[in-house]
Amino acid sequence: MCHVIVTCRSMLWTLLSIVVAFAELIAFMSADWLIGKAKPVSSEDMDNRTGGSQEPYHPTLGIYGRCTRISHMQVSRRDTLCGPYAENFNEIASGFWQATAIFLAVGIMILCAVAFVSVFTMCVQSVMKKSIFNVCGLLQGIAGLFLILGLMLYPAGWGCQKAISYCGHYASAYKLGDCSLGWAFYTAIGGTGLTFICAVFSAQAEIATSSDKVQEEIEEGKNLICLL
Repeated sequence: MCHVIVTCRSMLWTLLSIVVAFAELIAFMSADWLIGKAKPVSSEDMDNRTGGSQEPYHPTLGIYGRCTRISHMQVSRRDTLCGPYAENFNEIASGFWQATAIFLAVGIMILCAVAFVSVFTMCVQSVMKKSIFNVCGLLQGIAGLFLILGLMLYPAGWGCQKAISYCGHYASAYKLGDCSLGWAFYTAIGGTGLTFICAVFSAQAEIATSSDKVQEEIEEGKNLICLL
């Protein structure tokens, strides 16, 4: 018989697991990893624009995508085009970024799988006498290692021609040049830190759902056990 067990620690672990997976996925898909050097608005564009800001804009570059301003279009504000610059994996600007994409993708797939499984831990706490919390925590630790490898390799690709076109000729491996780091990079770093926190916290979720108080309520015949 299925016993639905809900505790503060198990629910917190589940929520954190879902948040981490989504945060890493959004960061990976974003083009806001590098913020390029400011590009002034041309006089022709200023003549065509009927409103909006005339301040210099900053194009952004991601692992496989980019955002840039569309030239010679008469629009007031939304004149930025975002999308992939690489039509296939081999067109990603740097071999280091290709490796980054692989490591991050593997880590994110593991995190998404754990986030999906974590929803069902309220009903199923073990499989083949193995604690789901412990298995998921181990997988989160492995995912965190993949994410770290990807983030360590990413700055090595700053010397590629694509990055130089955004960041100037002073850009090189582990040197930003005229660029700055965007929110996606910091989100990926924060998500990686939370991944390891989730891995450690999974042990607390296991302890909470297998405590003596939970066992007592199971012996009393309760199917819904909520310990908050």
